[in-house]
Amino acid sequence: MFLRRLELRQFRTYEELTLDLPIGLTAVVGPNGIGKTNLVEAVAWPLLLTSVRGVPNEALVRRGAEAAVVRAELEEPGPDGAWQASGEARRALIESEISARGRGRVLLNRQSGARRRDVAGVGRVTVFSPDDLVLIKGGPSERRGLLDDALVARDPRLDAVRADYDKVLRQRNALLRQSKGSLDEAAKLTLEVWNAQLVDRGTRLGDERASLCAELSPLVSAAYEELAGVTCDVTLTYEAPWRAAGLEVALGEARRDELRRGVTLVGPHRDELQIDLEQMAARTHASQGEQRSLALSLRLAVHRLLTDRYGTPPILVLDDVLSELDAQRRSALLRAVPAGQTLLTTAADLPDEISPSAVLEVVGAGEVSWR
Repeated sequence: MFLRRLELRQFRTYEELTLDLPIGLTAVVGPNGIGKTNLVEAVAWPLLLTSVRGVPNEALVRRGAEAAVVRAELEEPGPDGAWQASGEARRALIESEISARGRGRVLLNRQSGARRRDVAGVGRVTVFSPDDLVLIKGGPSERRGLLDDALVARDPRLDAVRADYDKVLRQRNALLRQSKGSLDEAAKLTLEVWNAQLVDRGTRLGDERASLCAELSPLVSAAYEELAGVTCDVTLTYEAPWRAAGLEVALGEARRDELRRGVTLVGPHRDELQIDLEQMAARTHASQGEQRSLALSLRLAVHRLLTDRYGTPPILVLDDVLSELDAQRRSALLRAVPAGQTLLTTAADLPDEISPSAVLEVVGAGEVSWR
């Protein structure tokens, strides 16, 4: 499904805004610092229920307001790729209230209690941003997050597995901290309960990540060749030492150290996605240009994977990424993405190879104009 209408109230710099969006490419233009990224962040929010910038929910609420509201009407396009006549299309409505204090709420088709797995079953979104370089240069948590987000987009049921694992991990860590290096009989029994649940969820999560890596690896290689214009050996390896003997055995071997340190030392929360370029670690050996191409290739590979799986590409957000690319990579990226619904932000003039369906200008804080 694509986004037909977006309504905002008290979201970031937008006090109140209603947008009817076309299928195809919408260019969002305007000077830096005026609110273009705030707008595309709102586009992604209903399908992710988290900020693409990684900020806490309260930061999304306009200063001085108690809550923000994001209302998204999504619709399946017709066979000709255009919006269908009223009553003919499959539609979905996602309404979310983001509280400046405490928990917000999400409604899916007027039903309360919607979660990430529910909205992920309705539609998907891919966001490219200059911050994506952290996928290569940053720590393992960034790459684990990429894998887990792709897993949930590919199969929304896996959101429950990830959430359960995180919950059990927090409870197990709390018990280890409280033990202060030794366990009484009651604590031992409790630890065994947490171990069993951690093994169950962790094994499933690790297996799914490893399978996804194998599926993505050739897609990343192909995308890198298209974007960089050169043939290179790109490999993705899911590094999870505990998988050799199993998580239950690994937890047993680590128990003494875990009690001493008060934290869970093995499991999917400590695994790594190793990205190699020409058999060398991209994080330490690739140039800045190679790292940027790799980051784009990772996003593009996931985008294509989801397009193949569902038959329709995710909504695509290109947030100020073209300015970071040379002409060859910029043209290659625009050619590589599947046709669908795209929002592209830029503070510069639109490149010659871009023919947008519409141009939306952000003319002031929270003010927009079609042109």
